[in-house]
Amino acid sequence: MVSAAKTSAGEPEPDQSGVEPPELVVISGMSGAGRSTAAKVLEDLGWFVVDNLPPSLIPTMVDLAARTRGSVPRIAVVVDVRGRSFFEHLHESLAQIDSGGLRHRIVFLDSADDVLVRRFENVRRPHPLQGDGRITDGIAHERELLRELRGEADLVLDTSSRNVHELRAALESVFAESGQPELRATVMSFGFKYGLPVDADLVVDCRFLPNPHWIPELRPKTGLDPEVGEYVLAQPGAKDLLESYGDVLRTITAGYRREGKRYLTLAVGCTGGKHRSVAMAEQIAARLNDDGVDTTVVHRDMGRE
Repeated sequence: MVSAAKTSAGEPEPDQSGVEPPELVVISGMSGAGRSTAAKVLEDLGWFVVDNLPPSLIPTMVDLAARTRGSVPRIAVVVDVRGRSFFEHLHESLAQIDSGGLRHRIVFLDSADDVLVRRFENVRRPHPLQGDGRITDGIAHERELLRELRGEADLVLDTSSRNVHELRAALESVFAESGQPELRATVMSFGFKYGLPVDADLVVDCRFLPNPHWIPELRPKTGLDPEVGEYVLAQPGAKDLLESYGDVLRTITAGYRREGKRYLTLAVGCTGGKHRSVAMAEQIAARLNDDGVDTTVVHRDMGRE
């Protein structure tokens, strides 16, 4: 296999011809969560995409791309449970690639079980692992098979409440630009009554702050309105949380950089996802940006009530 030396930062160096080794993205996740859409997005962005490639052949694919001397600089491989017996070879293949000093990232598409059931029912197709059982049986089996891979993913995207266009936008924000920043973060406000975001790496609970919902003049407004933001920040503990959690985030993001992780999803929650979490998410995102982390803010549940 063609290999490349690593720099002190862990990134591969160009070979003697000055050509960067190919970059590899592995797309995986739950059936029905949007893997095909993700593959199409990367293909539109100029990636060479291979669907359902047996994991044991990934090193061969990377090797062939490296021999093109830059003609195929970016490869995306879709790996799913259709490979069955091949899937167990994925870790071995990725370890082989790592030992050669080449770059790889894992993108994992996930979705809530009830959403996946509806999607399979809408297209009138069985889940690939349900056998003689129900769709829910197939989903449970697949989730167990993919549990370890999900934990190792560089980027987890929850498509439960995302349509195709929103998923495309999320992927384009990560992969469209050349010369990507070292670390990207998404700060997402949400309402606990609508459930935890399944793609969150970290969760902050703001329900200890007084709720602006109970103040008549603030109830119809959101955390994006200055009056609400000022009220939330004036509450005991709000600024203390921002300061102390800012220190925690600096430690975490420094560790992410050392480990080569490029994506962080931070969820900030309150009861309904309208006031406190929105205001605090904006503040946390601003501090991450000030610390050099390219940060996007998403307000998942604002306007849902």
